[in-house]
Amino acid sequence: MARYLVSKVVTESVSSIFPWGTFCVNIAGCFLIGLIYGLVDRNIPISPEMRLFLTVGFCGGFTTFSTFAHENYLLFDSSRFPIVLLYMAVSCAAGFAAAWAGHFITR
Repeated sequence: MARYLVSKVVTESVSSIFPWGTFCVNIAGCFLIGLIYGLVDRNIPISPEMRLFLTVGFCGGFTTFSTFAHENYLLFDSSRFPIVLLYMAVSCAAGFAAAWAGHFITR
């Protein structure tokens, strides 16, 4: 539900060919997983069960690689090649930066 709501709010707020809703959900999920693992790295007491719930359960259910892949296919199929490349590159770079930022904040 969280993924749907965030994606819907972002998509309705921005009129663009670029899939901003999925992009924002995926980057937020990358940040959250970086934050969670950063806390674990700092020996903050999070039980293994809670860590799995937050990372695999919540972040895994919140982010969506399959939608990302399908949106790239749709852009590719409609000959929007520059946007496909931009979406892939920016998603990977921003996802990495967000995960890094989550770890960084916990230091």
